[in-house]
Amino acid sequence: MDVQKIEDVRYTVKDVFSLPKGTRAELIDGDMYLMALPRYRHQKLLGELYWMIKNYIKEKGGKCEVIPAPFGVFLEEDDENLVEPDISVICDLDKIQEDGCHGAPDWIIEIVSPTSRKLDCFIKQEKYRKSGVREYWIVDPQTATIRVYEYTTDSIKEYDFADQVKAGIYEDLVINLSGM
Repeated sequence: MDVQKIEDVRYTVKDVFSLPKGTRAELIDGDMYLMALPRYRHQKLLGELYWMIKNYIKEKGGKCEVIPAPFGVFLEEDDENLVEPDISVICDLDKIQEDGCHGAPDWIIEIVSPTSRKLDCFIKQEKYRKSGVREYWIVDPQTATIRVYEYTTDSIKEYDFADQVKAGIYEDLVINLSGM
């Protein structure tokens, strides 16, 4: 997905909500990032990952919710942070309100594009770590890799789409994106 940081002004959540209908933006520490419509491959990966995780939770009778974008995540109790991860897995259902998730999801997945690389790999990665996200995946369709940050163990691992990638927040959920 294409991302563009807009002018150096401090923005608030109110500014994001006042954008023209259909305009997607994220807010990190008062900096606003406009997002373009996602592309086909991005959406195909998003759908596949969502389906795998949703089916796993359903089959196991799990209590967690998996929610795809667009869905707002208020990482902090302030008005300068609002992100829209591609996939959010939230196990504390009290965090879910009609307007989004209030607090850190347990697991976040971002599907990176060439223009969102800096935002997803550096800015958001650090923000997610500090906010209490347990696990963060960066799925890169260009390199067919998945980078897994397990913040509870301070580990970083990189996989190819053909690998069996174990989700850290579940005992036996394995994701394989071969053929994608």
